[in-house]
Amino acid sequence: MDIRVLPDAEEVALEAARLIAVMARKTVEERGRFVLAVSGGITPWKMLQSFGKEDVPWQNVHVFQVDERVAPSGHPDRNLTHLRACLLGHSPLSEDNIHAMPVESKDLESAAVSYALTLCKIAGTPPVLDLVHLGLGSDGHTASLVPGDQVLKVDGSDVAMTGVYQGRKRMTLTYPIINRARSILWVVTGAQKVTMLKRLLVADASIPAGRICQDISLILADSDAIGGMMLK
Repeated sequence: MDIRVLPDAEEVALEAARLIAVMARKTVEERGRFVLAVSGGITPWKMLQSFGKEDVPWQNVHVFQVDERVAPSGHPDRNLTHLRACLLGHSPLSEDNIHAMPVESKDLESAAVSYALTLCKIAGTPPVLDLVHLGLGSDGHTASLVPGDQVLKVDGSDVAMTGVYQGRKRMTLTYPIINRARSILWVVTGAQKVTMLKRLLVADASIPAGRICQDISLILADSDAIGGMMLK
């Protein structure tokens, strides 16, 4: 696993946006489309705003969600609310190319199956995402793969529902599709992440994030998240 350290969260967001844009241009040139899955968070929203200003072939970019809270449309808890605001307001990306997790469905299990089928339609069967952007929780979760949840055991579906976590059920991509991706970009900022980042770097499988494939992963971290760690 490669790790790059930047001075602060702002610089992490800018570098992440630049790297995604480089990959988007290269991937569209090679394969005709770029399929990205994004997580939520304050630094990622800055990342997406900056990405939206990049010169990329937007008509060939497809954006999926890594995870989403079960909440009403437009609710501030929804990642989609912020995702749309960041990209639709700052880029030529078509709303049709943002593929929202259908968490407003009355049948969430069927909705998860439906989202997996959408992934197949855009990214092949089985779907292979060009890039998955992940964050790291202070409890070691990533996506909505949360400690102790049954979703950690899902190995036959690319999309699944969690139990209640921090007040809401969630829909999430699972280990199989995340670890099948061509590349994974971790964005890790803040002093509260130091302990879990140490465990991520040694692939500590006792935390959910530690089970993500390291061979295809790059971490962008700020100096606060690194703390006093000595990196090779």
